[in-house]
Amino acid sequence: MKPINLEDRLIQFAVDVIIMCKKIDKSFASEHLAKQLIRSATSSALNYGEARSGESTNDFLHKMKICLKELRESFINMKIQKGAELVTDIEMLNKLLKENDELISIFVASVKTASSKK
Repeated sequence: MKPINLEDRLIQFAVDVIIMCKKIDKSFASEHLAKQLIRSATSSALNYGEARSGESTNDFLHKMKICLKELRESFINMKIQKGAELVTDIEMLNKLLKENDELISIFVASVKTASSKK
C-alpha cells in the first residue's frame, strides 16, 4: 500500500469515528468514551503524517509505534462501547471495528519491516 493511500484510510477512519460519535447519547459513559475515541482515532492519522516526514529511521519507527498504540486504544474503546451497548448504529460500529483491525495489521507489519531494517 502506498503511504498516501494509508494516510487517506487513516483520515477516513478518523472522520467516520467522529461521525459515529456525533450520534451517541449524552450519558456520562458515552461522552467519556466518545471523547477518548475521537482523540485516539485522530491521533493515529496525525502521527502517521508526522511519521511520513520522520527525520530518521528511529523517528519514523517511534511515530509508527505511536500510531499502532492509538489504533489499539481505539479498537478496545469501540469494543467496550459495543459491549455496553452505547452505540446504536451497530452496522457502522462493526464497519469501524473491521477497518480498525485491518489498520492495526498494516501497522504491525510496517513496524516489523522498519525494525528489521535498523
